[in-house]
Amino acid sequence: MAGLLLSTLLASGAPASAQSLPAAPQPNTPPCNLSSLLVCVKHVAEDEKGIVLSPLHAPTEDLLWIIPFGAATGVSLHYDTEAIQKLGVDPTRENRFDKVSTYGGLYAPFAAAAVGYGAGAVRHDDYLQETAVLSAEAMADAGILDQGLKYALDREYPKLDNARGGFWPHGPKDWPNSPSMPSEHAMNIWSFAHVVAGQYNGIGTQAVVYGLATTVSISRVLARDHFPSDVLVGSTFGWLIGGYVLHHRSLENGTMIDLSEVQTPMGRGIEVRFRLSHGE
Repeated sequence: MAGLLLSTLLASGAPASAQSLPAAPQPNTPPCNLSSLLVCVKHVAEDEKGIVLSPLHAPTEDLLWIIPFGAATGVSLHYDTEAIQKLGVDPTRENRFDKVSTYGGLYAPFAAAAVGYGAGAVRHDDYLQETAVLSAEAMADAGILDQGLKYALDREYPKLDNARGGFWPHGPKDWPNSPSMPSEHAMNIWSFAHVVAGQYNGIGTQAVVYGLATTVSISRVLARDHFPSDVLVGSTFGWLIGGYVLHHRSLENGTMIDLSEVQTPMGRGIEVRFRLSHGE
């Protein structure tokens, strides 16, 4: 299941020139903002539907992406227990990195989205507002998918059972058993980072947001809150979800199909204009 879902996201998160994507919203589509929250809910629902159902249409060439990821995940799973056990128990270190990852992976990106939206409204900066909305939408998508995968995989938390990390360790009777895969913090921050880095693609912005995402991912392991493979899966899915939202929703950096009525020598007609992603 995870493999099929990943292949979908890989296709959607890759540059638009290398794939076939559904169209981004047309210019007359009502935007998602505080005055139209139902539109935001509709967008998130459409995202989740597209993510879940698109494996049915995943092309064969996605194997070029899925195989290396699957191999890396397999190796990580094999060494997860050993890695956590060698890390050892250090309450001071764990508390410190837990705070780093919580503030960096949850509080900071949500606060940035809220501040960006407010600043965009004050400055009449539609692009900044759009970036804030898209990043919030990506994090909402990531949160929903994270919970679904956690309950489906039911992987045991690394601080339990000597970091054995079993899937469905006690069967359905104790479900859910402190599910650990994927890492919510990693998925959240990487989805946020991809949207922001795609909208503002300068090297400085990319260094900041991807640097923060990497710090959060590593911190989750050092805090013994997640296994390395939990973070690998969460980070990868988060980055791909961010790309999915960016390419499907961004009016400037997404795949756009614009329909307009035109007058021709033979009468009225429809002009179709395509714009492929250029933001990454």
